[in-house]
Amino acid sequence: MGWNLIVAFLLAVANAMLINNVTLSRFYGVCPFLGVSKKSSSALGMGVAVTFVIVLAAAICWPIYQLLDICGIAYMDTITYILVIASIVQLVEMFIKKFSPSLYKSLGVYLPLITTNCAVLGVAQGNSSQGLDFGTSMAEAIGTGLGFALIIFVFSCIRYRLDAANVPKAFKGIPIALATAALMSLAFLGLSGMIG
Repeated sequence: MGWNLIVAFLLAVANAMLINNVTLSRFYGVCPFLGVSKKSSSALGMGVAVTFVIVLAAAICWPIYQLLDICGIAYMDTITYILVIASIVQLVEMFIKKFSPSLYKSLGVYLPLITTNCAVLGVAQGNSSQGLDFGTSMAEAIGTGLGFALIIFVFSCIRYRLDAANVPKAFKGIPIALATAALMSLAFLGLSGMIG
């Protein structure tokens, strides 16, 4: 019985990470995905920060939603989640500023924007609306965070190569980045049916 739970947890993580990747399938978190993916180090730092915030927010928001539901005020979930996420982002921002000033500087305005990152709020909101149990909620959060970190890092490596490539002038910058993101989305869509 214990192995079944572990396998189900890992499959849920892999599903959220690869097949239902929030950035490539639902377009959540596109702002940092495009804005911070010019350098691999910044992309990796943003991926780790977003993963940490998503997992911590999901762990805190799940019991809060249960309490709101018991009290009959579940409609207050969005505002509550935003307050929780903003608090977590402030803690992450202070930590990164103290222990890695270069990463703090390279993330720039995108670090405080994690507060409004749809991926973070989308996971907390989705876990509530789907009525997931705590374990499945955490699997979704871990998978979503790791998926975001994976694709922003891979995307930054591709963009690095594209900057050195002979791209037509009309496609330089954001246009070729969006075309690349579309191709990545199709590639990840090809994984559908492999994990289920």
